[in-house]
Amino acid sequence: MAYEQSIMQRANARLLRRRETRERRRYELEQELYRREPKLRQIDRALRGTMTELAELAISGKAVEHNGPEISAIRRRNLELQEQWAQTLKSLGYEPDALDDKPACSRCGDSGWVDGEMCDCLKKLCAEEQMKALTALLSLTDEQSFERLTLDVYSDAPWPGAVRSPRENMKRVVTVCEGFARQFPAYSLKNLLLSGGTGLGKTFLSGCIAREVSRRGYSVVYDTAINLFSAFETRKFTRDAQEERQARDDTRRYLNCDLLILDDLGSELVTPMVQASLYEVINSRLQADRRTIISTNLSGEQIARRYSPQISSRIGGLYRELTFYGEDIRMLP
Repeated sequence: MAYEQSIMQRANARLLRRRETRERRRYELEQELYRREPKLRQIDRALRGTMTELAELAISGKAVEHNGPEISAIRRRNLELQEQWAQTLKSLGYEPDALDDKPACSRCGDSGWVDGEMCDCLKKLCAEEQMKALTALLSLTDEQSFERLTLDVYSDAPWPGAVRSPRENMKRVVTVCEGFARQFPAYSLKNLLLSGGTGLGKTFLSGCIAREVSRRGYSVVYDTAINLFSAFETRKFTRDAQEERQARDDTRRYLNCDLLILDDLGSELVTPMVQASLYEVINSRLQADRRTIISTNLSGEQIARRYSPQISSRIGGLYRELTFYGEDIRMLP
């Protein structure tokens, strides 16, 4: 999974702060116990001395038997010191390992990585930071989840030109969206096109999907079509080095995230640059087998008329269109 750079930076910063906090608390406890019982510091120094002696023997090149009298004597002294250490800590009300450096994650030692793979502890922090970013962009609330979604706001009356009522239609739409999110990325439908007028719940359902997919540990990028096209345009035409770096980072996150949710397609002015950028995003993600959701006020037919045949054929053939219709639920009393 490819979390965007800013998410990774914030997650790693939190991991570092955790390590620093743990180390500071361990040091403060150590100094307090040394003050209460000075003998503890002496035992600690003597223990370190035995380890140094063993290390010096190992690198000295001397022919010393593994279980010879010299090494056995050092080991015996080390065990005696360990016993003194444990008894002294016990007299102070602490376990023998009270001053050990114990990482919060035993699997990675709080480094965040195991054999070149991201550890679950860092994935969890990335998911939390990603959810903060998505919350700001989508105005996510605790109500915006599949568990709390209600269809009562949609009419159960017949809708002109439709086989199903708005409520029955939304039941089918929600079933697909929930399956997509909860089984991500293994759901049978790989890409979704959410189409319909404003105020019908497309952004709300996008937020439900984003929350669930992010919670399951996958990288999610949500952005508007206008912002996406602006990043691609800046990447190509800017002469400012800093702007170019930022634009390249932005375009990479659109292309490489596990799930891209592209909102409000069709609100932009269609230019050759827009056509090229949209094709790059759609085609690159299809080739890499990465999932995409496009939200738009346009129908499939309108998309075919508005964009190039290469774009419309991919959306029409490889995206499942979910049509939203009914009254604007934001205008209901």
